[in-house]
Amino acid sequence: MSRRVVVTGSQGFIGRNLMVALARSDEVDASGFDINDSRQQLADALAGCDVVYHLAGINRPQDPSDFWAGNARFTAELSNMLVAKGSRPLVVFASSTQAELDNAYGRSKLEAERELADWSEYSGGSVVVFRLPNVFGKWCRPNYNSVVATFCHRIARDLPIRVDDPRANLRLAYVDDVVRALLDAAGTEARGCRFGAVHPVVELTVGELAAQIRALHDACHSPDVPDLATPFARALFATYLSYLEADDRAFSFDLRSDDRGDLAELLREPHGGQVFVSRTRPGVTRGNHYHDTKVERFMVIVGEGLIRLRDLGSASIEEYRVSGNAPQAVIIPPGVTHSIQNTGDVDLVTLFWADEVFDPEQPDTYFEPVMRDQESP
Repeated sequence: MSRRVVVTGSQGFIGRNLMVALARSDEVDASGFDINDSRQQLADALAGCDVVYHLAGINRPQDPSDFWAGNARFTAELSNMLVAKGSRPLVVFASSTQAELDNAYGRSKLEAERELADWSEYSGGSVVVFRLPNVFGKWCRPNYNSVVATFCHRIARDLPIRVDDPRANLRLAYVDDVVRALLDAAGTEARGCRFGAVHPVVELTVGELAAQIRALHDACHSPDVPDLATPFARALFATYLSYLEADDRAFSFDLRSDDRGDLAELLREPHGGQVFVSRTRPGVTRGNHYHDTKVERFMVIVGEGLIRLRDLGSASIEEYRVSGNAPQAVIIPPGVTHSIQNTGDVDLVTLFWADEVFDPEQPDTYFEPVMRDQESP
């Protein structure tokens, strides 16, 4: 039987990401509630539900009094609806680290936590409270309450950003990690009211964030891939790309051409090497060189070809017939001279990967014919 789930604030930033994740499960029947839905619709959805993700709230109103109405008072209404319907679901509440501070927003969130704690004690229901830091990720609204969304949106459009204090500290959680924590909380059996936690939370300054997003912008339309060695770096890169306008999602690389065919780089990454694609004319052979340390992989994706390998100092030649109809990767170890020949009637398209970015000052590429009768690369 499907688990019945209600999500308040379902069209907001976190709510939208959560609803998409819930929709992937055949074991969940999720109902979304947002500001345009009536209180009666919410009350009907709460009857007999198993889990409530309470994400709705106010965080940047025009009138500060709306903090209380949208956070504390609405949560009290939600609690009363649960009592009236006789429902005792698990309530997972998206609070804020601001609840630990003495400001209007924080006080309204703290009072909402108390409302749910009182409901839990009265009804015997369960509550998990997440005091979330700044959350970033796809679909977050720029120029609202997320500095990451604002910076990504503006930098992607070559607009200036405002940095009042570059040394100001930020604590950031990625929306996918938040959604994962919310979903995991639904699997708990503990009764009463307790706190949940999202991991990881990354700390950095506003100036560092701005610099990282600018670097992503500079690398976006070139073969150079930014350093993605950490989960935060990958999450920030994914977030930045989600703010690109449609016209910026496709771009052209420089094409290098000669009598043999064409070559274009797809990507370069300092710690992961580079990927490029070549087009070789029928009958043409590329390569006839070896590397001291560099390693490569070849994959033909269109056409028919013959890859030849020969260990230095050996007369024995290995041959691999390759075809775009049945792609396979051929590994090129160091100290092995190699070539690839187009044996078909159409251009041969090959995908290449090398474990280092090509450096013309130290190319680690030395001419050596695979077959002794070949005299030029």
